[in-house]
Amino acid sequence: MEFVDTHCHLQFKKYRGRENEIITNAGHSGVAKLICVGTTLSDSQAAIDIAGGHNDVWATAGAHPHDATVFVSDPHSSKKLKKIAGQPKVVAIGETGLDYYRNISPKTDQQQALRAHIEAGMESGLPFVFHVREAWEDFWQIYDDYRNLRGVVHSFSTNPGHLDEALSRGLYIGLNGIMTFTKEQNQLEAAKAVPLDRLVLETDAPFLTPAPFRGELCEPKHVAAVAEFLANLRTEVLPDLASATTANAAKLFNLNTL
Repeated sequence: MEFVDTHCHLQFKKYRGRENEIITNAGHSGVAKLICVGTTLSDSQAAIDIAGGHNDVWATAGAHPHDATVFVSDPHSSKKLKKIAGQPKVVAIGETGLDYYRNISPKTDQQQALRAHIEAGMESGLPFVFHVREAWEDFWQIYDDYRNLRGVVHSFSTNPGHLDEALSRGLYIGLNGIMTFTKEQNQLEAAKAVPLDRLVLETDAPFLTPAPFRGELCEPKHVAAVAEFLANLRTEVLPDLASATTANAAKLFNLNTL
C-alpha cells in the first residue's frame, strides 16, 4: 500500500538539513512519492533542487498569492517562472490562486499573478496547483476566461457547493489534515462527496498536522494518517483509497513517465 503526498514544502526552513531524514520517514510510512510545492520563485528553485536529488520527489514552480505583490512588481517574473518551470522534475505550476482571508497581497495583485501563472502553465502544458481561500467568485471569473485547464484545488476545506463548482470544471481535490480536526460539518460532508477518481492526498507540511499528531511538526509521513481518517469518514477500504489516490496523482502530474 503506497501513498503520494501531492503537496508539501520540503524547502522550508523548518526542514533545513533534515530533508533526507524527512523523505526517509515518509517512505517508512508508505509514502512513496512527494511533490514539493513552490511558494516563491526562489523557493521553487530550492524545491526543484531537492527533487533533483531524489528519485521519488518532484516539484512545482510558482508564487503563492501571499507573494503576489513581489511577483507582479518584477516585470520579468513571468519569464522567470517559465524558465524555472522548464526544468526537469517540475510537474505543475503553483501554488497560485487567490487568498482573500489574509490579503497579504492586494486582490488586484493576486488576480494579476494568477493570470500570469495560468498563461505560463498553458504555454508549458503543465497542470496547476490552485490555492483558493474566501475568493471563489473572483477565482472562477478568472479561471473561466481560459480553456482546457487541468489541476488540483489544494487544501480544499469548504462546502459541497464549491466542490461541485470545482468538479464541474474537471479539477482534482486535495484533502489534508484539516479534515481530521475540523468542527465544520459542511467540510466533512464535502470530503465525503469527492468522487474517488478526483481525490488526491496531501499534507501541506510543515503545516496542518493531522490528528492524532497535533502539536508535532507535520511531515509528509503524516499523509498516511490523513488517508486512514478519510477512509473511515468515507466508509472506504484503506488500500482502495490508497490505490485510487496514488493513481490519480500519477495521472494528474504525469509521475509514471518522468
